[in-house]
Amino acid sequence: MNPKPNIQNLLEKESFSHDELVTLLSVDKAEQELIFEKASQVKQNTVGNKVYLRGLVEYSNICTKNCLYCGVRSGNKNIRRYRLTENEVLEAAQFVLDHHFGSMVIQGGELSSTQNTRRIGQLVTKIKQLSQGKIGITLSMGEQSRETYRYWFECGAHRYLLRIETSNPDLYKKIHPMDTFHSFEKRLQALDDLRNEGFQVGTGVMIGLPFQTNDDLANDLEFFKNFDIDMIGMGPYIEHKNTPLYQYKDLLLPPLDRFYLSLKMLALLRITMPDINIAATTAMETIHPRGKILALQTGANVMMPNITPLKYRDDYLLYEGKPHINEESQLILDHLIQDISAIHCEIGWDNWGDSRHFFYRHYENKEIDPNP
Repeated sequence: MNPKPNIQNLLEKESFSHDELVTLLSVDKAEQELIFEKASQVKQNTVGNKVYLRGLVEYSNICTKNCLYCGVRSGNKNIRRYRLTENEVLEAAQFVLDHHFGSMVIQGGELSSTQNTRRIGQLVTKIKQLSQGKIGITLSMGEQSRETYRYWFECGAHRYLLRIETSNPDLYKKIHPMDTFHSFEKRLQALDDLRNEGFQVGTGVMIGLPFQTNDDLANDLEFFKNFDIDMIGMGPYIEHKNTPLYQYKDLLLPPLDRFYLSLKMLALLRITMPDINIAATTAMETIHPRGKILALQTGANVMMPNITPLKYRDDYLLYEGKPHINEESQLILDHLIQDISAIHCEIGWDNWGDSRHFFYRHYENKEIDPNP
């Protein structure tokens, strides 16, 4: 029988073996605080206490994919479909500009039509014109062709989030339909294409999925590092009753256990990839009322307040229980500023908040701060 490892000593290392990651993910509540403290220290020493804001626009819930976990999947008929108008997106961009966020995220269901590609490109171009280039733009529009990514990059988008959801191909098949349209290999190719077209590349996983193990999660952390990811958005899996995966709800960890497992994943990611951007996701707050703030204290440095027009918020429910769907954007921002100030963090106003990891890899000069 192997002796129980000393967690304190283990955390003195700068990198971990696969088995060590599994051990750290499996620690009890008392020992997990040591991981959180270490991650907080690493964050302070690498990216500091600045928090970068990205105004989140949930552009459309029209999606051609039928992922088994997602509330806006094409097979869900109990949903009202929508797409924001150009004016609504530009009004959101004006809110970002007026409130000095520095960046915005345009997120939506996956569509690959020529019309949609052109529409997104034109929106990006007009946001750049409206802001005189001041607003940094992240897109999250699913798998697209390399040509589409190139076009959107040329229009002015420079970050892209495409979540892998799990790095285990077998688990990927369990949470997606069994067809070529939902392909693990295509998802990997899309991440490669984004990198090759010059984007800062973001991805992420769901934590606490049915059939998922700590071994899978350790593999996810290793995937992020091996792929040299620039930014991560991940959080607990939260079920939605209008999805096929809901039938396995009895296999799930209790919500709070999923939350703290997610917090451990976030902390270990900060320790192992110190200079990447990590988002405090809405899913964290769905389970724990201070989920986003705890994520910031543990290692996250990006927050994405929702600035989607209120009349659409109810229709963009990837999972159930999503917070703030009835709160005005200004109120969300006011509360966020108070919460960030209370934990002695500073907001990076009027700053794109680019990934140091991306910057250092491209320019190989760690003496220059990409986010002054």
